[in-house]
Amino acid sequence: MTETNIKKSLFSKIFTTLKQAIKGDESFDYTAGSIKKAVILLAIPMVLEMMMESVFALVDLYFVGHLEHSSFAIQTVGLTESVITIVYSVAIGISMAATAVVARRIGEKDPVAAAKAGMQAIIIAFTINIVMSILGFIYAKDILVIMGASVEAAEHGYRFTQIMIGGSLCIMLLFLINGIFRGAGNAAIAMKSLWLANICNIILCPILINGFGPIPAFGLTGAAMATTLGRSIGVLYQVYHLFFGKGVLKIIPSYFVPDLKQIKALIKIAAPGVLQFVIASCSWIFLAQLVATTGGDHGSAGYQTALRIMMFFILPAWGLSNAAATLVGQNLGAKQIGRAEKSVYTTARYNVIFMATIMVITLCFGKYIISFFTNDEMVKTIAVEALQIMSIGFVFYGIGMVLINTFNGAGDTWTPTAINFFGFWLFQIPLAYVLAKHFQMGPTGVFIAIPVAETAITLAGIVLYKKGKWKRTQV
Repeated sequence: MTETNIKKSLFSKIFTTLKQAIKGDESFDYTAGSIKKAVILLAIPMVLEMMMESVFALVDLYFVGHLEHSSFAIQTVGLTESVITIVYSVAIGISMAATAVVARRIGEKDPVAAAKAGMQAIIIAFTINIVMSILGFIYAKDILVIMGASVEAAEHGYRFTQIMIGGSLCIMLLFLINGIFRGAGNAAIAMKSLWLANICNIILCPILINGFGPIPAFGLTGAAMATTLGRSIGVLYQVYHLFFGKGVLKIIPSYFVPDLKQIKALIKIAAPGVLQFVIASCSWIFLAQLVATTGGDHGSAGYQTALRIMMFFILPAWGLSNAAATLVGQNLGAKQIGRAEKSVYTTARYNVIFMATIMVITLCFGKYIISFFTNDEMVKTIAVEALQIMSIGFVFYGIGMVLINTFNGAGDTWTPTAINFFGFWLFQIPLAYVLAKHFQMGPTGVFIAIPVAETAITLAGIVLYKKGKWKRTQV
């Protein structure tokens, strides 16, 4: 075979794999065949899915960053997103349990049990979210003030917070149902639901924020309306494929009848999963409040701008690391421990390469990226500093994500919970407080504490991964 034909054959294989990944192929057996191909088939749609999730915040940030009183608007968006991380935490925790159980049942070749488990997870999420939505809607203004916003900023933006938290069921369902699809090996449906939701958000944002024809300009409130509507449309797309899709999961109405035994089993896995992400999100809430009180409205807006951009890069890496959760779950279900380990190493290697590339980009071009999202010079200065300091730990973030998803995919949700508790509450928060207050470094001290703590968390994860408790977890 000539060199030209070899190149054509290689290109053809790559193109076929990419097409298969984006289109979705549940016929592929993730417990057999090439591990590299398995990671790629899962990772590509998962990366694109998480990129779409991060685009929500960036689209809102772009449009509100050019409104009058943009520092108030940016701060409101950022602080609200910080609070909504609690919703994300519950959603991710429950979706981790759903992914672990669904993947394990699929690995055991029992799709009916997988489908039933997924539906019981939805019942749990719906019940929890009702309480969170009502409280968030009623106390939106108080939440912003507690988070460190000035009374004027809270008055300006509380309706945005009301809509975002009040409509948070769509956030929870979007994460959870995508977790169910990922556990079944159909990451493409999860990706497409986020694509659809984002396209709707991008179209609706300028219309509802700035007005169009007979539609009035809702300003900052319009951003919340657009985002909530976009996510809701994404959920409807997911529900359609749950009931009428051609995948391995076949849903019928009877699966929604509460099964207390299954619910109890899911809660047993989900509770520490929720706790681990609540621990992390509460840490981020404390850091946001610390920056707001030491850096004022501009310091808070700068930090929130940098954080949204950082999450734009980190969420795709989280998507890539999600491949480890599915592969570990399915291969443990198939009793192939060695293959599960190889899947972890392959995913980690890809994630390190990705995050190292992003680190270079943010260090070299951070100020140009920030300038696109705000025209306030004080906000720009703080945002550039925050982004460049936090990006130093990107490679460690990448490894840590894969390890967390490995533990969670195996159903060992207590290990990352313990890591997060010690890493965030007993190390990151005290370090940030001491640097910001005692050494009077202000927001800069908070920025420094983030990569230092994330590095320590990753090192702890490596030690516990090698001990191998995750391999023996039963779900």
